Amino acid sequence: MLMYEQQLLSEEESMNPTEVKMSQIVMPCHSNHRQELSVGQLLKWIDSTACLSAERHAGSPCITASMDDINFEHTISVGMVVNIKAKVNRAFNTSMEVGIQVSCEDLFYDRHWRVCHAYATFVTQRTSNGQKVPLKPIIPRTQREQIEYSVAAERRRVRMVHDEIIKDLLFHSSIQQGDNSEVGNAVAAVKTKVESVELVLPPHANHQENTFGGQIMAWMVNVATIAASRLCQDHPILRTIDMFTFRGPSQIGDRVLLRAIVNNAFKNSMEVGVRAEAYQGEGPNRHINSAFMTFEVLDDHGKPCTLPHIRPEPLEGERRFQEAIPICSFYNNVSALKMLAAQNNWCLNSEKDQVRLYTLERKSVLSFRVESEVNIPAHRAFCLLAELRNRPSWDTHYQKCELIHWVDEDDFLYRVVTPSVHPGVLQDFILLASKRKPCSSGDPYVIALRSVSLPTHPPTDAYNRGEVLCAGFTILESKNDMSLISYYNKASPEVFPYISTDIAGLSSSFYHTFCSCSQHGLVFTQYFISPTQEFF
Repeated sequence: MLMYEQQLLSEEESMNPTEVKMSQIVMPCHSNHRQELSVGQLLKWIDSTACLSAERHAGSPCITASMDDINFEHTISVGMVVNIKAKVNRAFNTSMEVGIQVSCEDLFYDRHWRVCHAYATFVTQRTSNGQKVPLKPIIPRTQREQIEYSVAAERRRVRMVHDEIIKDLLFHSSIQQGDNSEVGNAVAAVKTKVESVELVLPPHANHQENTFGGQIMAWMVNVATIAASRLCQDHPILRTIDMFTFRGPSQIGDRVLLRAIVNNAFKNSMEVGVRAEAYQGEGPNRHINSAFMTFEVLDDHGKPCTLPHIRPEPLEGERRFQEAIPICSFYNNVSALKMLAAQNNWCLNSEKDQVRLYTLERKSVLSFRVESEVNIPAHRAFCLLAELRNRPSWDTHYQKCELIHWVDEDDFLYRVVTPSVHPGVLQDFILLASKRKPCSSGDPYVIALRSVSLPTHPPTDAYNRGEVLCAGFTILESKNDMSLISYYNKASPEVFPYISTDIAGLSSSFYHTFCSCSQHGLVFTQYFISPTQEFF
């Protein structure tokens, strides 16, 4: 008994003070026609748990400002238990990010599995005189909390520029039309339109008499599901939700008008756009939320079904049709590199003159890190390494580097041409390069690289299109204007033969390449320019 009490005390001491846990058993009233937990109900529980965590940190009432993209990995059946855990990852001046983890528990077989994870932004309710309430900072205590704390700044940046970046990229992209031979069989998007109105009653409101954010999200999921069903004439499954952004509150007595339509249909999935507006009496409609949701339909064997083509509406429908096309997956570029750098089980394979090579192998992915301390100020190394267009002047493997598009002052799209492992054939890459300065003292400079797909630059027969999964530099300022520069790259093991001699310590080529540009004030590694599709 004493040992058990000591264990409970130890768990309480190690628990994050903002952490809140909720457990719910799934009853028939929470389920859909398949006897599975409805996504709308799950969103209500997620929002409630996250709000309690935010209020625990703020010490005052909080409001949901946004909910990041959510990917639902598994469904939950009636009779199972949903476990939700939420905690504040980072507090900024007047807003905070709450991380939420959702898992499912099978009570009969003692099995647990992850359902989804999400990130929500909360703000405190303004004071009686309209002032914002400043928040106390979060102090990360564990390595995992430190990672979330660091990456939270990047997610916050993405939220702030989300709409602007999408609009800007659309301007420089082309419309991807479906097969013209099948246009006659396409379903008119207008047939999928849904319009519904909800009256906000006291059970729908929180302790501040505002409509629960989770309730609004649940209503939006409902109309989106109906729109998707009208296209496929079946029961669709919600797989992902794009970012919810609450543009304003609604209160008891409001009417919430919900509209949904299928924006585009791909081979095995469709995107539904949803808009929520609130109004009272004869007053004007207030736009309070928008989101995009991806659905799919499964056959009797659990395989995705082929969906009908969609014929968009003129003008506004064409715009939504374009926006549904996956143009550029750049949201987690910096986050992915930070997560890779934060791994704590790197293995030192070789070292020469303080240039160190580390490797990390997980499942089917091989990652490596090359690092060294150099006599260059961190800010200068950051500026030099972040400008890819200068690289052909000092890197013979860079035959060409052109700027495709300037997304913003910190994110750029490049097309790079390099040698290939296939004789006589060059390879090219379409890269998103993201550079970030330190968010606070002790944070590194970051230059993140990853491959993206652009309709304006498809693969061609003249080049072998390469891929960078996750790569880049971290530059940490050290004493006496020195810098610790680390290069990271994640790739599949099929490229192992190309670097096996270096990893085994039988070759010093990576060392010589790392040092070859020191006279120009630059540091890099051979593996940054390895002549394979996976390494760059």
